[in-house]
Amino acid sequence: MGDLVESEGSADVAALHARFNQVLEQQNRAAGTRIVSPLTITLGDEFQGITRSLAAAFEIARHVRFDLMEASVECRFAIGVVTLKTPLNPNRAWNMMGPGLATTRERLNEKRSDRLYRFILPDAPIIENLLEASAASLTAIERGWTETQRRDIEALLGGQSTAEVARHRHVSPRSVYKVRSSGNFELYDLHLHTIRTTLQALDRQFGLEEAAT
Repeated sequence: MGDLVESEGSADVAALHARFNQVLEQQNRAAGTRIVSPLTITLGDEFQGITRSLAAAFEIARHVRFDLMEASVECRFAIGVVTLKTPLNPNRAWNMMGPGLATTRERLNEKRSDRLYRFILPDAPIIENLLEASAASLTAIERGWTETQRRDIEALLGGQSTAEVARHRHVSPRSVYKVRSSGNFELYDLHLHTIRTTLQALDRQFGLEEAAT
């Protein structure tokens, strides 16, 4: 689940709404079978969806986050485990019930928290706390990025080498290394790796699909 931060104060609500819809539609297409009930805007600036695994949910959330950052829009997310007691709706993520949906919504609605990535694991509270701590670090680092830092780090996370990023920007590799350092790339990547591997381990524990992806 997710929602936009301070969307009501936008100077151009129509443009924001169009961009919001575009980003979610792009992620629904890109995620393919990792999503079993597509990202769906439920009301105003809120959305939800159901994925095959925790790891998939986190990666999709990150893609939504980075796409919206490109438009200077901030979004927060809550990722939890749900056991559906009603039929899965493969067309829209609504009209479903089951343990986990309400608690995920409650975590998302904790507006006082400045963390943008939240996790709800009732059966693993210690791991939940560790994930929340790493997610707090991700949030703090992301909010400190300049546009250049964000774009370079996004490219590096996407698999480009420092030399490739430098060629693309027509600067020296030394300049990109400075951006890496000032943008806390190594620390960010460490927390990102920690969250990913932890979610993959939980997926295996819970018997969720795509645990190895």
